[in-house]
Amino acid sequence: MQNRTHTCDELRLGDCGKRVCLAGWMENVREVSATLAFVVLRDFYGTTQIVVENEEHLAQIRALNKESVIAVEGEVRERASKNPRQATGDIEIVPQRIEVLGRCRYNALPFQINHSREADESLRLRYRYLDLRNPEVKRNIILRCNVVSALRQAMIEHGFLEITTPILTASSPEGARDYLVPARKHPGKFYALPQAPQQFKQLLMISGFDRYFQIAPCFRDEDARGDRSPGEFYQLDMEMAFATQDDVFSVLEDVLPPIFARYGLYHRASGAPFLRIPFEQAMEVYGSDKPDLRIDLTVEDVTDLAQGCGFAPFEGATVKAVAVSDMSAARKQIDKLCADVEVISGNPMYWFRLDEQGALTGGVSKFFKDRADAFIRRLELKPGSFVGLTCGKKPVAQKTAGVMRKLLGELCPHHMDREQYAFCWIVDFPMYEIGEESGELEFCHNPFSMPNGGLEILEKAHRGEVDPLTITAYQYDLVCNGVELSSGAVRNHDPEVMLRAFELVRLSETDVMSRFPALYNAFCYGAPPHAGIAPGVDRMVMLLAGEDSIREVIPFPMNKNAQDLMMDAPSAVDQRQLDELHIALALDKKDVGQ
Repeated sequence: MQNRTHTCDELRLGDCGKRVCLAGWMENVREVSATLAFVVLRDFYGTTQIVVENEEHLAQIRALNKESVIAVEGEVRERASKNPRQATGDIEIVPQRIEVLGRCRYNALPFQINHSREADESLRLRYRYLDLRNPEVKRNIILRCNVVSALRQAMIEHGFLEITTPILTASSPEGARDYLVPARKHPGKFYALPQAPQQFKQLLMISGFDRYFQIAPCFRDEDARGDRSPGEFYQLDMEMAFATQDDVFSVLEDVLPPIFARYGLYHRASGAPFLRIPFEQAMEVYGSDKPDLRIDLTVEDVTDLAQGCGFAPFEGATVKAVAVSDMSAARKQIDKLCADVEVISGNPMYWFRLDEQGALTGGVSKFFKDRADAFIRRLELKPGSFVGLTCGKKPVAQKTAGVMRKLLGELCPHHMDREQYAFCWIVDFPMYEIGEESGELEFCHNPFSMPNGGLEILEKAHRGEVDPLTITAYQYDLVCNGVELSSGAVRNHDPEVMLRAFELVRLSETDVMSRFPALYNAFCYGAPPHAGIAPGVDRMVMLLAGEDSIREVIPFPMNKNAQDLMMDAPSAVDQRQLDELHIALALDKKDVGQ
């Protein structure tokens, strides 16, 4: 215990009369008189009250600013005025010696430690070491440590070996921008920080390892959002040889529910087997490939009922509806709901009600007067029901309906069972899609995935007998409470299948060999079937802690602009460093200003 005998959360009434030494930060000082003051001492574990009862010790305390670090040696006694909200609220320490261990040299702090979460985020990140002194903030980091430990133990118990993979590697197209590292000994060449250990873990399977995992750091130069931190994140990376999709599912269905039930804000978690929903069905029924199954609302297609109604936006468009029973929202709430849907999805929302007399009213109801009975039957409407509508091209209508469903669920508590962790698998993702920028066929997800139908379906696509856009893959996402925890796939381990898959997106054997030399060559030496997945640790802990921002569960996060305000990174380097790396900067005035 170094220079302390106990922690600030340890002493109780049974310790009265003991001579002890505590150490920690001076959280608060309350002077009562010239010879009496109460000091709250805080360490990692909790707080203890110190009672200063003589002028010498009071002078020492007066000379210190809050958050100074002190050691207090003294006697434990029972408090006259107990504090039931404090674990050590029955006792106090009367000091016989006070030693200053670390002086706080600032009279004013950037924020109150115990209210740091109310401060501006940029201040919190700049003074993160102070922010982390807040027990509420620290609790999330402790949770993270416990969850990582539990994940590691569970994976080892399931026969997985923890193997670390390289951080400095080659640039590889993984779907996001690489972070590049100049190679001093190889002028003009660069390492890349791995976006994921994807190729390395597949190479381990080809090397003869049967089950691999690691808590893997991943690096992607992408924009931040609530559930994604820019720069660096961590995932429970795993791969299994001689494995099918079902094998991967059975491991995570065994590993995750106990951890969520033990450490989560909610103590209910889906048990095995998790619901499996094909991608197309998820988009049709929930309007999302990451549905929140705590919400019991579903999306209905009413395109046929809406055609010819006289409302121009519906004509020739796909029309989706979400019906809600017993919705008592006021008009102001409905207007806000419509505005929020449009802001999030970029597409408008329309609505109508079924009143107590069984008539359609409000919103766009006047366009459906002649087909009210058809809507009532299709959507199983009852008096008091609310119907939200959206339209557009099919993918747009689906996604907007998904946003509408989510917001309606949050607005109507009787349609959302919040206090649980509802898992599901989204399966059978499309293998290919038409790229928004290129307008040409591209891989939809992981290019190393095995297509459903294997080589035969790819040959049919090459012959024009099958539309490549209809090919699905053994790709799957694990979703919990509307958050995508991870993506995974059964890998394409056959070089012939791999080449034919890449040829559909205009990449030749030469292209594949140049972009993925190690993986392609390794496949040619005999590769076992293998499959894997990588749940995001940061997102997992965010869900368990009940936080809306992923930065709340990362010890030292970057801000939304991928800046570390505390360490001032990224930062300029001196010319000597650039010369060693054979790098010349070509910055315009705008770049210099930033």
